[in-house]
Amino acid sequence: MEGFAKLVLVVFSILRISTSVDHMTVNQIMRDGDTITSPGGSFELGFFSPDNSKNRYLGIWYKKVASGTVVWVANRQIPLTNSSGVLKLTDQGTLVILDDNDTTIWSSNSSQSAKNPNAQLLDSGNSFDYPCDTLIPGMKFGRNRVTGLDRYLSSWKTSNDPSVGNFTYRLDPAGSPQLLVRNGSAVTFRSGPWNGLRFSGFPQLRPNSVYSYAFIFNDKEMYYTFELVNSSVITRLVLSPEGFVLRFTWIDRIGNWKLYSSAQTDDCDSYALCGVYGICKINRSPKCECMNGFEPKFPGNWEMADWSDGCVRTNEMVCEKSNVFLKYSGVKLPDTRNSWVNENMNLKECASMCLRNCYCTAYANSDIRDGGSGCLLWFGELIDIREYTENGQDFYIRMAEGELDALATMKSGSKEAKRKRVIVSIVLIVGMILLSLALILYVRRKKRVKRKVGQTGEGAEANEREEDLELPLFDLDAILKATNNFSSEIKLGEGGFGPVYKGMLQDEKEIAVKRLSKESKQGLDEFKNEVIHISKLQHRNLVKLLGCCIHAEETDADLRIHA
Repeated sequence: MEGFAKLVLVVFSILRISTSVDHMTVNQIMRDGDTITSPGGSFELGFFSPDNSKNRYLGIWYKKVASGTVVWVANRQIPLTNSSGVLKLTDQGTLVILDDNDTTIWSSNSSQSAKNPNAQLLDSGNSFDYPCDTLIPGMKFGRNRVTGLDRYLSSWKTSNDPSVGNFTYRLDPAGSPQLLVRNGSAVTFRSGPWNGLRFSGFPQLRPNSVYSYAFIFNDKEMYYTFELVNSSVITRLVLSPEGFVLRFTWIDRIGNWKLYSSAQTDDCDSYALCGVYGICKINRSPKCECMNGFEPKFPGNWEMADWSDGCVRTNEMVCEKSNVFLKYSGVKLPDTRNSWVNENMNLKECASMCLRNCYCTAYANSDIRDGGSGCLLWFGELIDIREYTENGQDFYIRMAEGELDALATMKSGSKEAKRKRVIVSIVLIVGMILLSLALILYVRRKKRVKRKVGQTGEGAEANEREEDLELPLFDLDAILKATNNFSSEIKLGEGGFGPVYKGMLQDEKEIAVKRLSKESKQGLDEFKNEVIHISKLQHRNLVKLLGCCIHAEETDADLRIHA
């Protein structure tokens, strides 16, 4: 079974062939329904079916916590169609899966042999040489530079189908090593190179209370690995069927996995979104810009938010000793597959080496610890650059000397224009504030005046009438009391404009009160004129006019009071 030859070491790392007594011995058969459990109960091996599937697979899963979460599958490409499959250890130390026809559908194809071999499931679940979609603590994720062994993740096809999916996640050794997610052969995500503290494209990666991590790079190996800080906190790294690199932690309180972090955080993590010499700024709109000294290759496409063709130099650069470098800070370093690394050079030596090579387009420190060290040179076009708000890195891009001067002038002019815009903005804001305050004061004053008028309007109107009439105004309550509420028993008679009543004031002065009827059609002005004229007349046959009562709430009309 040559197709499964590459799986030999993954099984031997978890099911170690040894001469000690463990769970399986030579020619022992483990049937579907039987399991092998690691000594401490952390992991279990057996046959299983994913949700909504009748296919059977041999796999290893968590047992003590997160029970049933699968971390490795043997026959992911050739599932069993029923529960008649068995696992057997041969006398050569090879693990095989047999179907109901006793046909081998999967084999570890071990080239190793041991006297009286036994298969043992380790409690640590450590170091799969051929992982599936999951990386667990202690596993090496990378390459053996001596044997060529490549330990990488491949996604499930779907959440219910563990066969090999479209996505892979592996360490690319070209130039300065970096982690790449591919959909088939197309790169969809890039971690950036290791800078001594983290991968350049993982600004969120930092020391934490859940796991420790390291990147090992020497003559024999290059790999990423992590270990638990606290054995009671379980974490795993998974490549999802959709191509996302996700880290989960197990939460006992809720009895489930919780997303801890994701390698891809936003659109700017999409590989080469802004094309060559483009830089992605997630907080800008549009999010893609050309680097200083560059312009869109196809401006029309950029106007339609298609940035894939990237940018070109505004002015053609000639390779000269007078070339200079423009510094970019707080970014994810460009793709390093066309790069060169020397860990023993400083930044000044790095710049000098880049300047002497016309194919060198940029340089940076390869290690940012302790102020920076090492040299990283880029050759060819720069691509997949993005801006970060924290934990970004510096690099220097090659420019013609005149371009740098022009950029400096442009930057200075931009600062002056920005300063003017700030001043104008401040003036406008202050003016708006003052205008708003004036409007508020005006509205408040209008409200106060209106409220005052509302409160004193009736009294003011009465005062005005009193001044016009130059006669005393009687209170309506006093007139009602004097006339016994206009009792018909004291009614003296009735004229064209209303009835006349006999009354007695509190000082026992007798009066006659003429009450203006609503039906009289005599208005307020006519009434006032009549009162004024009568008050001015002096005749022995006329009774004396004492005053009047003008009241809006009097149900019929106004009153004249005579002695």
